[in-house]
Amino acid sequence: MKPGEWFKEAQYGMMVHWGLYALLGGEWQGKRMANYIGEWAQQYFRIPLAEYSKLAAAFNPVFFDAEEWVKLAKDAGMKYVVFTSKHHDGFAMFKSEVSKYNVYDATPFKRDVVAELADACKKYGLKLGLYYSQDLDWEHPDGGGYKLGKVWCDNAAYLTNNWDYPDDANKNYTKCFEEKIKPQVNEILTKYGDLCLIWFDVPVTLTPGQTDEDDKTGMLYESPCTINDTWGYKSYDNNWKTPEEIARLRKHLNTRGINYLLNVGPDALGRIPGPSRDVLLGAAKLF
Repeated sequence: MKPGEWFKEAQYGMMVHWGLYALLGGEWQGKRMANYIGEWAQQYFRIPLAEYSKLAAAFNPVFFDAEEWVKLAKDAGMKYVVFTSKHHDGFAMFKSEVSKYNVYDATPFKRDVVAELADACKKYGLKLGLYYSQDLDWEHPDGGGYKLGKVWCDNAAYLTNNWDYPDDANKNYTKCFEEKIKPQVNEILTKYGDLCLIWFDVPVTLTPGQTDEDDKTGMLYESPCTINDTWGYKSYDNNWKTPEEIARLRKHLNTRGINYLLNVGPDALGRIPGPSRDVLLGAAKLF
C-alpha cells in the first residue's frame, strides 16, 4: 500500500488527550475554566511550574488499560488511535531519556503509556499515531509562542509560559528545539514501532529550516473534533454530542474524503468517561 492510502481508507479514528491536566479536571484553587479546554489549565490559571509539576507525584491512574481503550476504538469502528505523547505543558507520557519530566520517571505510576498503547494497537489491528507539541512547551524556559502576545482565550492569555519565564525578548526557541523537541521526537519515532503518523500542533515559532519538506503523498484531510466541548478531561463538561450527531458528522466528512478524528479525554484514573463510551458505541450502530 502506498503512503497515505491507508489514511484515505481509514476514515475514522480516535484521538486521546491525556496528561497531568486530567488531575485538575478544569479547576484550580476553587475556580473553573468556564468554557475553555481542560488541557490548557496551566496556561489559563498561570500555574507556576513548581506547583503544576507537583501533579506528577499524584498521577497514578490505576484503572488505565491500554487494551480497553483500543478495543473501544475498534468496537466503535475506528481504524487508528492518535495519542498525546506530549502536550503544551511539556510533560511526556512516555519514558524519555531526554527529560525526566515524564510519566515513567516523575510519577508513582512508572509505566510507559505510549508503549502500552503501541502493544494494544498491534494486538487489535489498529494503527497508532502520536500527537507531539513541537513548538509550545511550558516546562522549558525557551518554549515557543513568545512572539505573538495575547492570542488565546479571548485574547487574554499567551501561548508561552511567561509567568515562570517572563523575559520573552530573550527567549530562544532554538535551544528548546535542540535540547528537548528534536531528541524527543526522535525517541517517539524510533521506540514504538511503525507509527502511522505524527500529529504536530501550533507551529508558530518554528523556522522553515526546523520543519520538514512537504509530504509527497499529496493532500490528506482530517477533521479533529471533540465529543463534548473539551479535549482534555473536565469533570463538569457534560455537553455530549449524541450518537446521531456523531454519525451525521462522520458521514458528512467521509463523503468528502475527510477523516473524522474524534477525541476522548480520560480522567485522572485512566478511565474514558461513560458518556463518551455510550456515544461512540451508539454511533457505531448507526453507520
